[in-house]
Amino acid sequence: MVLFQLRAAAPRTTQLQFAQKRNLSIHEHNSMGLLQQYGIQVPKGAVATTPQQAEQIARDLSSADYVIKAQVLAGGRGKGHFDSGLKGGVRVVYSPTEVKMFAEKMLGHKLITKQTGAGGRECNAVYVVERLYVRREYYFAIIQDRATQGPVIVASSQGGMDIETVAAETPEALVTHAIDINVGLKRDDALNVAKKLGFTGSALDEAADTFERLYKLFIEKDSTMIEINPLAEVHVEGGGSTVMCMDAKFGFDDNAEFRQKDVFALRDTTQEDPREVAAAKWNLNYIGLDGSIGCLVNGAGLAMATMDIIKLHGGEPANFLDVGGGAQAEQVTEAFKIISSDPRVSAILVNIFGGIMRCDIIAQGIISAVNQLGLNLPLIVRLQGTEVDAAKKLIKESGLRMFSVDDLDVAASKAVQMSNIVGMARKAGVQVKFELPI
Repeated sequence: MVLFQLRAAAPRTTQLQFAQKRNLSIHEHNSMGLLQQYGIQVPKGAVATTPQQAEQIARDLSSADYVIKAQVLAGGRGKGHFDSGLKGGVRVVYSPTEVKMFAEKMLGHKLITKQTGAGGRECNAVYVVERLYVRREYYFAIIQDRATQGPVIVASSQGGMDIETVAAETPEALVTHAIDINVGLKRDDALNVAKKLGFTGSALDEAADTFERLYKLFIEKDSTMIEINPLAEVHVEGGGSTVMCMDAKFGFDDNAEFRQKDVFALRDTTQEDPREVAAAKWNLNYIGLDGSIGCLVNGAGLAMATMDIIKLHGGEPANFLDVGGGAQAEQVTEAFKIISSDPRVSAILVNIFGGIMRCDIIAQGIISAVNQLGLNLPLIVRLQGTEVDAAKKLIKESGLRMFSVDDLDVAASKAVQMSNIVGMARKAGVQVKFELPI
C-alpha cells in the first residue's frame, strides 16, 4: 500500500512524498505481552474493558499505588484529554476505588491528543498496572533506517519525554548504533550502548541483555519499530535496582502478515479509519485526506498525477485511492461506497488508463455504484485505453448522467468547478440535486 503526504507547495504544483505503508500498531498491553514472551521485565498489570474489571485487577495486584492507562493507538496520551472532561490518558491512582472512578471517565469516551486530531479516538480498554518507583528513565528504540539500510538503535539517557524534544534541544543526549542485519546485535555492542546511556554495575549487564532480547523480538516478529519509553531502572526491595520496560509502542511490517498471524491477530480495527479498513478488505489502496474531491484512479503514479492536477486547478483531493491493475466491477463499486462515505466529498473524479485494467470493467462498476448508492454528487469520468469505446457505450446506454471527459486537464478543472458549487451550496444550507450534465 502506498502512503504519501501532501506538503506545502508552490502555487502551481504539489510535492508528494510516498513510501510503503508498513505500520501495523498494537495496543500497549499487547506489546507488554510480547515483551514477556521474550523474557523482558515489565510491570505487573492487566487490561480491563469495564470499570468493575479495572477495580478487580487493582485489588488483585495488591499494590500501594496504581497507574491506569487508556488503551488508544496514539502518542501523547498522558498530555491528552477526554471528551468526558478528564485530563490525561495516563493517571497515577491510589486505591482500587479510584481505579474504577477513572476507568468510568475513560471507557467509552474519546481521548484527544496531538496525534488523534480534534475528533479523538474512543477508549475501549484500560491497562491497570502496579506503580513502581523509578530511579532513572531512559529512551530506547529500534527502527529501520534508510541511510544504513538496516536496523538502528536510537537511545537517550533522557527518557519519559518526547524523543523529538530531546533531538531538538539536547541532541548530544542521543545515542545511535547501526546494526548489521547479517550479524545481529553483538553483546559488546549492546554493552557499549548501555555504557553510553549511563548504566553501571549489575544494571549494565541487565540493560545489555534487555537490548539483545528486544532486537531478537524486532527481527523474529518482522517489526518496523520497537519503542520503549521509558526504559527504567526500578528500585527493588532489599536494595539495588532492575531494568524494566515501563511503556512500549510497536510497529510491524504489513508485508509479513502471512507469517506473523499471532501478531496481526492483535490488530484493533476500531482504532483505525473505517474507510481504510473497508478498503483493505477489498484489496484497495486507500488513504483519506482533507480535501473535497474524491479520486478513483488505477496506479499509484497516475493517482499522484491526478491529485497534482486537481491542486493545479485550485482544488483539494479528499483521498488517494488506487484500485490497482486487476480490479473487478464489484471492487469499483466498493471504492465508490468508501469515497462517498466521506461527508466532505463534494465531487468525484474517476481517472482510469486501461492497460491491464479494462475500461469497460470500470464502467460496469461505476454504473453499479451509482445505481446502488443513488449518488447525488457531480461525477466526472475520464477513461482511456483498453476497451474504452465499449466503456463509453455502456455509460451512454445506462441512462445515467455524468460528465464523460477525455482530456485530464479538462476533467480536473470540471471536478474543481463542481466541487466549489456543491461546497457553496452546503455552506448556504441548500440541498443540491444534480441532473447531469449541467
